[in-house]
Amino acid sequence: MRLLIAVLLLASATVMQAEVRLPNVYSDHAVLQREMPIHIWGFGAPAEHITVQFHNQKMETNTSPLGLWELSLQPEKAGGPFALHVTGDMSAAPVDRTDLLIGDVWFASGQSNMEMPLKGFSSAPVKDSEKEIAAANYPKIRLLVQRKRATASPMLESDDTWKICTPETAKDFSAVAYFFGRRIMQEEKVPIGLIDSTWGGTPAHAWISTEGLAWSNLPSVALDAGKIVREQGMADGLRANFKLQDEAMKAAGKPPVSRPKFTDRAGAWNPAALFNGMIAPYTGYTVRGFLWYQGETDHEGIKALNYSRVFPALIQDWRKQWGEGALPFLFVQIASYDSPGDEWADVRDAQRRTLELANTSMAVALDIGLEKNIHPPDKQTVAARLAQSALGISYGHKVETASPNLASIGLEGRNIRAYFAHADGLTAKGEITDFQIAGYDGKFVNATAKVEVISGQSTVVATAPSVESPRYIRYGWAPYVRTYLYNSAGLPMGTFTSESDAEMQIK
Repeated sequence: MRLLIAVLLLASATVMQAEVRLPNVYSDHAVLQREMPIHIWGFGAPAEHITVQFHNQKMETNTSPLGLWELSLQPEKAGGPFALHVTGDMSAAPVDRTDLLIGDVWFASGQSNMEMPLKGFSSAPVKDSEKEIAAANYPKIRLLVQRKRATASPMLESDDTWKICTPETAKDFSAVAYFFGRRIMQEEKVPIGLIDSTWGGTPAHAWISTEGLAWSNLPSVALDAGKIVREQGMADGLRANFKLQDEAMKAAGKPPVSRPKFTDRAGAWNPAALFNGMIAPYTGYTVRGFLWYQGETDHEGIKALNYSRVFPALIQDWRKQWGEGALPFLFVQIASYDSPGDEWADVRDAQRRTLELANTSMAVALDIGLEKNIHPPDKQTVAARLAQSALGISYGHKVETASPNLASIGLEGRNIRAYFAHADGLTAKGEITDFQIAGYDGKFVNATAKVEVISGQSTVVATAPSVESPRYIRYGWAPYVRTYLYNSAGLPMGTFTSESDAEMQIK
């Protein structure tokens, strides 16, 4: 991220400023990340001497020839409120920000189930929304909502600023992110900053940077000699022609990287368009980690098959853009919903396999889905599972952070046995009806399944009369799942198939 700022400046409109200025993300009421270097950047006149004072720190730097400055303050413990004071020796007036807190900042993104505000949608309420809104008085929780914006080039900053959490500000904020932040604040007793950058109905590739698409060599959004080529089956009307705009990159001493000049009106569906407009402005802002709830739009056709590459590429891209290592990335496996075809399950299994990336965790939502409404009202449960993951992964609590996840299989004549990680105390809620098995021909049929404990390990054994030699087993391979299995921590098993795991261990 640090290296990209100069590139973004050169690739954008003129940025030279007559007066010292901070981006809007450093507004009054902001939360700055605790116990990590605090990155601060802004604008001024070319070659202006800048002084930044915060809490007990004072640091100085000079602007670049284009008027950009940046520095990193020393890590701070949680606390506040503090003031930020910035001066420039060529500026008439200082910049002052007040009521800043030091705590934990979480960045929430995705499509409509993450966007869904505490007040709900007109056609889909949030559970207990009126009660939850009335109780949303938390001065130590701060909220920032990024407005919807799809752009052809990365944007340097947002027009949006931080607000104190009140019933009035919380009602329009992501319900999942709010419930998550409230739980973390209550457990950790530190200020929490939440950034809500969401847009309903959008595909994952729109949230990946142009560089990330190039790094990943994605089959569905392939970059070749500065052009994006749409495969058949992608979103209707999605076509983007790239023209090389390398002068700015060369001026910054960087290799040429092409950026899109969009020729259609697909907007938020365009590759990199939402990264440019809604993610790029925050890559210079230090955060604790990410929350992600998306995938419903990617269930269509080839997008579902490609999601196993697109989604990991997004995670790796964001981590590179922020430049803070493997920041925690907590995501939701999409909920049950009665949609035609198997693609819903393809996306869920792709999400599960993304757990191979370090410092990731998946909150399973199969059991909170509604058959006829794509927006489940129970956002509290989803947020609680994300928060439990965060408490274990990011905060060191001794809690179970994961749902039961397929680890290996055993072939036992006409039976096939599935072994799981994170499956202590595995129990089924109701009759088990959502397992299927297949022979070496890969043709799945419904199976009879039951939970058995083998040498202290919870397993599921399945059989079907028409399959003499089972080779594969899968669970929840339908848009709407009716049987749920839970571990002792109350976390449900998610959709899986052993067919997708080429290296699956066979006992």
